[in-house]
Amino acid sequence: MAIKILYVEDEVFLGKIVFETLVSRGFLVHMESDGNQVLNAFDNFVPDICVLDVMLPNKNGFELAAEIRKQNEQIPIIFLTAKTQTDDVVKGFKLGANDYIRKPFSMEELIVRIESTLKLPAPDFGSRKDSLVNLGKFIFDPNKQLLLFNGESLKLTFRETELLRYLSLSNNTIIQRKDLMNHIWGNDSFFNSRNLDVYITKLRGYLKDDPSIQIITIKGVGYRFVIG
Repeated sequence: MAIKILYVEDEVFLGKIVFETLVSRGFLVHMESDGNQVLNAFDNFVPDICVLDVMLPNKNGFELAAEIRKQNEQIPIIFLTAKTQTDDVVKGFKLGANDYIRKPFSMEELIVRIESTLKLPAPDFGSRKDSLVNLGKFIFDPNKQLLLFNGESLKLTFRETELLRYLSLSNNTIIQRKDLMNHIWGNDSFFNSRNLDVYITKLRGYLKDDPSIQIITIKGVGYRFVIG
């Protein structure tokens, strides 16, 4: 079954190129250019993933993401933006973005990001498919992308899972920032450096109920993940 993409873009020329390329690659694409029409399209089209431009008429991508998240907490959202301010990146991820692509971008990059977000490959913690990882008082289930604590579960995104997996496998070892970025995003650009800061902050927030778990910043180098 073809993957369904809700694509929101008000730049006509760019939108036409992206739409036609995605369709040529076998995706089912519904494109909107007006923020006011997006929620109706979301309800009727029932996409597998949303690709939202940030700067839109009437409703911007951030506003749309917040409304979409009220209807579906788990659907992947990728932002497209010409904005590069750190505050904008942080705002996007706080609204639940799975990824953030800076304009101009190549179509190959967009397609790889979409496929990476949707495939959600299970991290390899050994040969057992049901592997669980004990992290202090938490239980980490990388295959199901869950963090369990006192009988409650938190659903992680793919990149949150990948980051926590990498950190936990390197327990008490200094991990260089560039290695984390190359592993999770494929490059260590300044843009992804800001993304990493956001994800580290999110993981610290998730793990704060167990003070024995720390993600220690090694200034100018990277991080050390410590339990106990």
